[in-house]
Amino acid sequence: MLGTRLTQHAARRVITGAVAISLGFAPLAGTAQTVSTTQTSPTTQVPIFSRTQPPEPKIENKGGQQTLPELGDPSQTLLSGAQERKLGEAIMYQVRSSGSYLYDPEVNSYLNELGNRLVTAIPGAPFDFEFFAMSDPTINAFALPGGFVGINTGLILLAQSESELASVLGHEITHVTQHHMARSMAHQRDATLMTLAALAAAVLASRSRSSSSGDMASAALAGAQGLAIQTQIDFTRQNEEEADRLGFERTYAAGFDPNAMSVFFNRLMRASSWFEGNTPSYFKDHPETYQRIAEAQARAFSKPFRQVPDSLDFQMVRALLKSYEGTPKQAIAFFQDAIAEKKYNNEIAAHYGLVASYLRAEDFKHAQEELATLEKIAPPHPMIEGVAGQVLMQSGQLKQAITRYEAALVRYPSKMQLIYDYPDALLKDNQPEKAAAFLTTQLQRFPRDGPLHQLAAKTYAALGKHLLEHQHLAEFYAWQGNLRGAVTQLELAVKAGDGDFYQTSAAESRLRAVRQELADQDKAVGKGHSGLNVSGTVN
Repeated sequence: MLGTRLTQHAARRVITGAVAISLGFAPLAGTAQTVSTTQTSPTTQVPIFSRTQPPEPKIENKGGQQTLPELGDPSQTLLSGAQERKLGEAIMYQVRSSGSYLYDPEVNSYLNELGNRLVTAIPGAPFDFEFFAMSDPTINAFALPGGFVGINTGLILLAQSESELASVLGHEITHVTQHHMARSMAHQRDATLMTLAALAAAVLASRSRSSSSGDMASAALAGAQGLAIQTQIDFTRQNEEEADRLGFERTYAAGFDPNAMSVFFNRLMRASSWFEGNTPSYFKDHPETYQRIAEAQARAFSKPFRQVPDSLDFQMVRALLKSYEGTPKQAIAFFQDAIAEKKYNNEIAAHYGLVASYLRAEDFKHAQEELATLEKIAPPHPMIEGVAGQVLMQSGQLKQAITRYEAALVRYPSKMQLIYDYPDALLKDNQPEKAAAFLTTQLQRFPRDGPLHQLAAKTYAALGKHLLEHQHLAEFYAWQGNLRGAVTQLELAVKAGDGDFYQTSAAESRLRAVRQELADQDKAVGKGHSGLNVSGTVN
């Protein structure tokens, strides 16, 4: 609340400044606005804020009956689907270069398999989704516009069942499918217009000749400020309630336990006592109340009882993340104690975690011994093939590692850990030609995969093909969001002089495109649209 009395002149200055700022983000009623219907090229800057006037609603008369007008989604007046995706990709550039992005193909592959099971459970998702882990012990998850969903490792470890983790992902997927980011922008625009109306009252009050005009202006300004805050709080609460409700339906449709959401919420409530003076981050970014827990329980009560076993993938991913905690010695001791005392949710996952811990400690002898134990009790599994290949490769048994990778890729041709590790083993074994042939095939399948481009750059460097080396390194930098680095690498590719006409032309074309994208980025920063840093989290 504004506690100081404003003079008439001070009130006018504050109001004028507020109105000027507001007009920069919202159109005045009655102002003619036009929207271009032409498609923009991938290298053309897409404005984040489109100031548009909605068309006049048409009321149709069919068979003597009037039908209500289609009012549409107000979020689309600010961000189209393509603009949402572009905004999400811009944020992802910063996420990948933040240092917290977890470059672990096992964890991210699992999250994408689980997440896309939820996405496809209810048809009609507006985007292709990408799920990824953040190396962060705090308990949180977040959704970005355009289909990007991040999950902190702390939350994955807190979840005691796959259904609990799925309930969180279902909630975050709903934030994307319901365009909550774009709707929030539209709502803020509407709130700005309501605030302007209140500010107009302050203007009138400041012009009054009565002795109480200063108090009237102060009260009007305070009311406007309070209105803006309250409407934003209400809208955020609406989004969270919608994400809870629709996320539950999605999770249930995907075949998970309907009680998982309420169970996880209660687990979060209990976990709050584990943190000194603070509740988990998930509560801060996802405002939690006992009412929401009760609503989750009521929704679960309306569904038939369903007991859903956890997948082995879920348990092994949690064990892998646990092997990263503390020192290697502490991780080894944790799994040794768990196995000795049988304090585990899954025996196979516990042995897998111990193998991973030995690898982290570079204790290859014990890693091989524990791997042999693991393979005796476990069914065939791609994550076991991946860790077995790592044990062989890191211990210097390159021929055996390559043989194992080749057999595993026949059975699991889309497993990214194997796709990354096989050419790496070939390079270590001085077989760059074979690595290049394999990577060429995989890049046709996954053309936007940054780590694959990085591997290709290493491979072509070993072959002395510098144009291709710099070109693939440029694509890796672009994937990270380092456009200046990408431009530098493409300039080196063009100057390399060891490519044919078509390769050189392709590099020149890509250089022009990335230069334009960099110019658009710099232009956006100059206009003040660079406020996309992901320093915290997004609901």
